[in-house]
Amino acid sequence: MNWSALESLLSGVNKYSTAFGRVWLSMVFVFRVLVFVVAAQRVWGDESKDFVCNTAQPGCTNVCYDAVFPISHIRLWALQLIFVTCPSLLVTCHVKYREKKDLEYSASHKGAHRYANPGKKRGGLWWTYLVSLIFKATFDAGFLYILHYIYDGFDMPRVSKCSLEPCPNTVDCYISRPTEKKIFTLFMVVSSAVCILMCISEMVYFISKRILKHNRKKRMMLRRDFANTHELTQLSAPRSEMRSRTSFRMDPTVSIHNLNNLTPENEDKKTKNDPTSENGNIGLI
Repeated sequence: MNWSALESLLSGVNKYSTAFGRVWLSMVFVFRVLVFVVAAQRVWGDESKDFVCNTAQPGCTNVCYDAVFPISHIRLWALQLIFVTCPSLLVTCHVKYREKKDLEYSASHKGAHRYANPGKKRGGLWWTYLVSLIFKATFDAGFLYILHYIYDGFDMPRVSKCSLEPCPNTVDCYISRPTEKKIFTLFMVVSSAVCILMCISEMVYFISKRILKHNRKKRMMLRRDFANTHELTQLSAPRSEMRSRTSFRMDPTVSIHNLNNLTPENEDKKTKNDPTSENGNIGLI
């Protein structure tokens, strides 16, 4: 398989990915694709012809090999890499679809654009990116489970016991380079687990960023509504209260005049000039 073609195809996903997505893509190609192409294929290249059983019974070696290796590690990892990298193409296809729609809209609306930035993760593209992350993590976890289920773990035994027909009895079968194969198996398993962790971290970051942005927008709308309500309350104050306030401000002499009338000197003058007071009545008598 031409892995360089897949690498050039997925390299365009980098500009639409977050920081976690770029690290994930680098790990896939550096620690998985390159190791798979350069080293793993050569290690498992002789697994069939170098699988030896201590019997000369025709067909026994082939039957035992099929029991020990139901599916080759190399082919299983090749399927895993294809399934894991394909969801990233969904984002690229969605962006290309947006760009096409934007060109059609711009041609029919005199230069206006339907999308300010077709590659910005909003609306449907946000959901496409999130679904691609879920698919990538699910595929990696699924293939790890399949590998563990088929081989009953991630170990590579040196000797396997086989008693299937047409073997005359229980025979011992020997795997070529078991330690080297075990190391590569553990390396691919660990790299897959790290990629799953990166996908989960990116999903948490992606969703948290969306929630924070939504809460910030909601808070700004509440502040705007509160400010508008306060302005309306001030504009709709009772007219009587406004008139009383303006009269108090426009005629301050009323209060000063009343205060002058309440002084002691004015009280005495008022008492002397009043004919109905007690002093006035005494003078008339």
